Amino acid sequence: MNIQIFGVKKSFETQKAERYFKERKIKYQFIDLKQKEISKRELESIKAAVGLDNLIDAKSKDYDKLNLGAIRSSEIKEGILLKNPSLYRFPIVRNGKQATVGYEPQVWETWER
Repeated sequence: MNIQIFGVKKSFETQKAERYFKERKIKYQFIDLKQKEISKRELESIKAAVGLDNLIDAKSKDYDKLNLGAIRSSEIKEGILLKNPSLYRFPIVRNGKQATVGYEPQVWETWER
């Protein structure tokens, strides 16, 4: 397994995901989105696994500020996401071409097999 956890340190859901993998002694790479952005290629891979709309946190403060709900073009949404990591739902957990958004231990268990 090649686990990557994208999130922010202060996110409770991200901390739960990290704890899940630590408790099972599964190595993972943590990417703090406040320090490093998701690349366009990584976003494409994650989007293919979970869908663009599942990545967006509609409860985020910036969601309304950037009027993201009114934007229909997925290319424009992607561009906005790449520049505003606060819009992502956390954590984004990736295992190769597979990915989840949010705390999904039942899916992660299937990756262990």
